[in-house]
Amino acid sequence: MISPNRDARPAGMPVDHLVLHYTGMRSAAAAIERLCDPAAKVSAHYVVDEAGGLHALVPERDRAWHAGISFWRGARGLNDRSIGIEIVNPGHEWGYVPFPPQQVTAVIELCRGILGRHPIPPRNVVGHSDIAPDRKQDPGELFPWPQLAAAGIGLWSAAAGAAGDDLAADLAAIGYDVALDRAAVVAAFQRRFRPERVDGVADAGTRARAAAIRSLFGAH
Repeated sequence: MISPNRDARPAGMPVDHLVLHYTGMRSAAAAIERLCDPAAKVSAHYVVDEAGGLHALVPERDRAWHAGISFWRGARGLNDRSIGIEIVNPGHEWGYVPFPPQQVTAVIELCRGILGRHPIPPRNVVGHSDIAPDRKQDPGELFPWPQLAAAGIGLWSAAAGAAGDDLAADLAAIGYDVALDRAAVVAAFQRRFRPERVDGVADAGTRARAAAIRSLFGAH
């Protein structure tokens, strides 16, 4: 099924971001129906269901409407320059659950293919909450970012040294829009890089992790 909710990318725009979402709906069928409903005005390039089934909804050459108002590392309006993957999960509203192994395996294989076709650096493989921290929580703290990084997709580190002196500077260097609500940005960082504590509080552990991640992102 091809979604009608798509249009042309701006001329000459590179595809240099990969954005991962969860569907946040009760079923894969409901999510696909919405992503293909012209009235909804939302879409994604791919949907990966719980069993690992792949549903291609928008050709990669086209712009899908998945990111909305968004920012990462100085770029805004990331629909223009990204591939969007919706991963079926009820999300925080409908009973957030771990992502099944077969689904994660399918996401990894899909991402590898996309990264092989487009010049997307590891630091531009992001979650929806990274690029819209004041609006979104997905794919959330249960998403296995370490497993993806081990497969060569995105960046992850469990390292933490001394707490940084300027958390805002560290978060900005990683890519976050620090002009947004501080607690929302800190919570988005925690969902991605410190999932054991997602409270929006800039404690010493969060500041130490942010300093370490800043160093990792600077090298990629």
